[in-house]
Amino acid sequence: MEEPLKYRLITGKDDSGFCKRISEFLEQGYELHGSPSVTFNGKDVIAAQAIVLTSPEKD
Repeated sequence: MEEPLKYRLITGKDDSGFCKRISEFLEQGYELHGSPSVTFNGKDVIAAQAIVLTSPEKD
């Protein structure tokens, strides 16, 4: 099994799916790193959130 990354930058359309992805990473032991960023691509709001792994992955 591949070792989890210690740092990730998650991006995507700012919707419930994005929030669910971030929540799943938090459940795996990741923590938010800094404030989220958002931009508008002319159609959708796009969000970015950095996360860091500070504890071992939970089974």
